[in-house]
Amino acid sequence: MKTTTEESTVPSANTFGAKGELSVGDASYEIFRLAQVEGSQTLPYSLKVLLENLLRTEDGANVTADHINALGQWDETAEPDTEIQFTPARVIMQDFTGVPCVVDLATMREAVADLGGDPTKINPLAPAELVIDHSVIIDVFGQRDAFERNVDFEYERNEERYQFLRWGQTAFEDFKVVPPGTGIVHQVNIEHLARVTMTREVEGSLQAYPDTCVGTDSHTTMENGLGVLGWGVGGIEAEAAMLGQPISMLIPRVVGFKLTGEIPQGATATDVVLTITEMLRDHGVVGKFVEFYGEGVSAVPLANRATIGNMSPEFGSTCAIFPIDDVTMDYLRLTGRPQEQLDLVEAYAKEQGMWLDASVEARYSERLELDLSTVVPSIAGPKRPQDRISLTEAKPQFRKDLRNYVVEGNGIDKSAVDAELAETFPASDAPSHDAREESQEAGRPTHSGGAADGRSSNPVQVSIDGQDVTIDHGHVAIASITSCTNTSNPSVMMAAAMLAKNAVERGLQVKPWVKTSMAPGSKVVTEYYEKAGMWPYLEALGYHLVGYGCTTCIGNSGPIVPEVSEAVAQGDLAVTAVLSGNRNFEGRINPDVKMNYLASPPLVIAYALAGTMDFDFETDPIGQGEDGSDVYLKDIWPSPQDVQSTIDHAISTEMFSSKYADVFAGDERWKGLPTPEGNTFEWAQDSTYVRKAPYFDGMGREPEPVEEISGARVLAWLGDSVTTDHISPAGSIKADSPAGRYLAEHGVDKKDFNSYGSRRGNHEVMIRGTFANIRLRNLLLDGVEGSFTRDFTNGGEQTSIFEASESYAEQGTPLVVLAGKEYGSGSSRDWAAKGTRLLGVRAVIAQSYERIHRSNLIGMGVIPLQFPQGESAESLGLDGTETFDFEGITALNEGTTPKTVKVTATKDGGEPVSFDAVVRIDTPGEAEYYRNGGILQYVLRSLVA
Repeated sequence: MKTTTEESTVPSANTFGAKGELSVGDASYEIFRLAQVEGSQTLPYSLKVLLENLLRTEDGANVTADHINALGQWDETAEPDTEIQFTPARVIMQDFTGVPCVVDLATMREAVADLGGDPTKINPLAPAELVIDHSVIIDVFGQRDAFERNVDFEYERNEERYQFLRWGQTAFEDFKVVPPGTGIVHQVNIEHLARVTMTREVEGSLQAYPDTCVGTDSHTTMENGLGVLGWGVGGIEAEAAMLGQPISMLIPRVVGFKLTGEIPQGATATDVVLTITEMLRDHGVVGKFVEFYGEGVSAVPLANRATIGNMSPEFGSTCAIFPIDDVTMDYLRLTGRPQEQLDLVEAYAKEQGMWLDASVEARYSERLELDLSTVVPSIAGPKRPQDRISLTEAKPQFRKDLRNYVVEGNGIDKSAVDAELAETFPASDAPSHDAREESQEAGRPTHSGGAADGRSSNPVQVSIDGQDVTIDHGHVAIASITSCTNTSNPSVMMAAAMLAKNAVERGLQVKPWVKTSMAPGSKVVTEYYEKAGMWPYLEALGYHLVGYGCTTCIGNSGPIVPEVSEAVAQGDLAVTAVLSGNRNFEGRINPDVKMNYLASPPLVIAYALAGTMDFDFETDPIGQGEDGSDVYLKDIWPSPQDVQSTIDHAISTEMFSSKYADVFAGDERWKGLPTPEGNTFEWAQDSTYVRKAPYFDGMGREPEPVEEISGARVLAWLGDSVTTDHISPAGSIKADSPAGRYLAEHGVDKKDFNSYGSRRGNHEVMIRGTFANIRLRNLLLDGVEGSFTRDFTNGGEQTSIFEASESYAEQGTPLVVLAGKEYGSGSSRDWAAKGTRLLGVRAVIAQSYERIHRSNLIGMGVIPLQFPQGESAESLGLDGTETFDFEGITALNEGTTPKTVKVTATKDGGEPVSFDAVVRIDTPGEAEYYRNGGILQYVLRSLVA
């Protein structure tokens, strides 16, 4: 891998005299020494990276000496109030979010020309890399040719998109594409793309500086395990970063997380990360940096660090970072980075005080501690990553949670379940999972009937491959090894393979109703499985290679076993999925599956063998051996020593070097795609995949003044923990949905609908799929799930959210969304904001926001407001039928951001309700974006000017 070099003509003001020279071997680099700034020595690692960024980009305007001093003299006890401008070194994208980025860039080229500017100015100014990893779907599984057939399907469905991305790779400078069938973006990033220390030419000098990277996927934080500071941003922010715009942010609070001890036998890195997720969610780290420190850090392998970093969005933190040390260097060496890069990384980190020194404790705003020896085997579910369950408690907890997923009389005896849970969990030890019952669960039915012992039971008899079986609540319909979270970690991947080997040798088989799949994050995994001789055992259990990419974890699980799907429909069964991923939100994994659990790869296979979540691995045999004797999980679980010995034998540097030698070239399918040419893209008028974006239509050189919002109606009233999965179009497109009808009207057969993710380059499809999650509960309606609302232009009748928005648009009525706590948590999906704006929503009022979605709303010209502290729509007496007026927004025209705006909600014939909503435009930069109608409009006007 080569270090990145690029020309720059913007020198630093160098007020602090920080510019100096670093010699590494025969090479000499220009650097900006942190020691020149008072207070820098005791800053957390992550803030040192930000400080260097400011020193290097100081220009006296956007970045000043005051900004640098504010960071050096950071008050760790204070609430964030100082805005800084952070300039990422590079941008990384995946294809679902990357395609609309390239669409927007292509559209901006035309818009610049329309405003009299030079279209070629629209070009990445920072290195940008896109990995095509989100488009493979597991249509075929459990057979040797599954990978080839799934890739064939992928190309058939996505040829238009892939041609468009190939055009972008040739049309835009410093933009590279990793073709399909290569790996998952974050795993490819840590194994190959991440530099850790960057270089570039600046006025004839070779400059060295920390690798920083933002990405269009929330799990970009996986790179934090390498000491690379970065996080997920919306596509609109990423586009701005590619075009040289800094990211406006407040100097954050930093949570120091001390690690001690070592992981005990039987526990895995996945169990560690689920424990940390639970701890940090309970503590509250939204908008904060998390940084790991302490003597225990040096005992954490890099793969485990990356797994922890990957889950940062599940904690809610901006990043979850580890400093650079010998473990970092060993990983860079293993993955084939050249020696000159290794020498530079080590020398630079030590020179700048960025090398781990466990004896020195940095300033931290808050502190937490975990003794790794206390970690126990765990899973998380059935719908949130932070809902950790100790494996020993999994069976009774499943029975408790199941009551929320079945209908009256459908096999649940509530009183019997409660009695069983009371015995299993004494009051003093009761698990704190009440948080599962968010406000959106209000109104779910209680249940009666079923087995006397509280066991869930509503059996449906089916025949699968000639075998008569019974499908029931809790049966595992999907058991998938997927997602870079864990497939990047050889310890859990090899443990899974060795467990499979032990199971096969004992004569065990996966239950016939389970859809199995193996989707690694890079080809290196395939290589070390091959060398260790593990593939025959994995395949014997149905774990054939199905693809390299994000599959089950993002809803690309494909259909479950047909007979199981029929049984689910017949008995309204609550079947389950177990996956080694990072997300398990409702409706995300598969439309037939109601309950989803995160687990380590070996536990995924264990549950496939068990066949049900209604299972206790300590007391229930996982199967019978060939001799008829009971086999328990402990009998086939591999020892950590055996796993490590196998890894040491099977993994080599040569594997990484060979697999990444020509990573951008692609296979014959990719090379054979016809590639359009030219600086601007020729849009096909009949395309249902890629269409010119509408954001710049009618845009002038100067922004129009901000106006108040009056006469707004509620499009959706949503409860707590509504994620971007609920908002953003995702998963399959149903034929009877507005998006399905649109495609049918444009001549697309149902079999070719593909997924929403694959059509992110077509705003017409995406608008129709916004708020279309099958589990979305709009509180304007009673007991209805899905993309529905009340249309108050038509007497309040129930209709689809898209059709209602069209009615409101015809009457010129602006729209508002009401929401509860943690609005917009989850993935960094720009379409959650884009779709919201294109539906006509002008404001969102929530009790609280997650960072990325709040920022993205501003980036699309939607104002995020917050109910007064302690208040909500319910407490204020609102029911969503009101008309809303907003007063005070126009203060933004005066160059200031109001702390609050007056909101008046008026019912027909009723007394108005007024309250002061907090304006969540947190920085002057965000205010500038909002005044321009969005971040892209701001960038475009800046380039033309």
